[in-house]
Amino acid sequence: MKKLALGCALALGAAFFPARTASANIESCGNIHVEADAQCEVEVEGGCVANCTPVAVEAACAGELEVDCRNSRCNVDASASCEASCDISACQARCEVNPGNFECSAECNAEADAECNAQCNASNNRGECVASCKATFSAQCDSSCSGTPPSATCQAKCEAQCEAHCDAEANVDCQIDCQSQGYVECKTRVQGGCEVACEEPEGAIFCDGQYVDHGNNFEECVAGIEAAIEASVDVSASGTASGSCSNGSCEAEAEGEATASCAMPRAGHAAGGSVLALGLALAGLAFARRRR
Repeated sequence: MKKLALGCALALGAAFFPARTASANIESCGNIHVEADAQCEVEVEGGCVANCTPVAVEAACAGELEVDCRNSRCNVDASASCEASCDISACQARCEVNPGNFECSAECNAEADAECNAQCNASNNRGECVASCKATFSAQCDSSCSGTPPSATCQAKCEAQCEAHCDAEANVDCQIDCQSQGYVECKTRVQGGCEVACEEPEGAIFCDGQYVDHGNNFEECVAGIEAAIEASVDVSASGTASGSCSNGSCEAEAEGEATASCAMPRAGHAAGGSVLALGLALAGLAFARRRR
């Protein structure tokens, strides 16, 4: 009989968690850009290694390279003409429908998706181009919007969104060019890190098939993802289990088949909800392994 800990894990078996209406550059995950509708999971062993491909590490490399390029040469201020062209009134009108749920960063990143797809439509390497573009917008969106919480006025949120969008536009061409020079080395290195992570007890994190480089900060990375997206997880895995649960985690003896489920509080529905979710997130990862 094997001693197992069950809890609200990032992923169990084939179960996924849906993202909330926000995207984020997550610092504890190497500044990777996580899409608004991303599905993330933990994988280990066998098939996990097979998923560590050059394409699967593009987003991780884009997050890393965006920081390097911003610090080296791609740090241009937004043009006055761009900021003057922002339709603040239209943004405010959208915000006023439900001010508490209008998120500056989410709106900013939503606009970026369409722009990056158009920007990279004719690129020789569309995947890298889109990853670089989205990483650029995401970094600027998060930076400009960080001081505009849900309680901020619609005008403040929309002005921050405009600033973020214009800063990204001013730097995106430079970023795409700069990052393109670093992908070969980065992909080789990060792909190797992905393969190593698959063999480690924690496993490797993938969001929409993209490897998330947690840089030896697995718990912090999972916490960062869960802080950016809300989760409601139903989980099942091999093993049988019996035991008791207390304060959101379970101790169990297991062998055979087991199921467990947990619902994480939605953002804003309870004080400290995100903190609670993060505290519970990894309790069951020794048990919660997807093996392909």
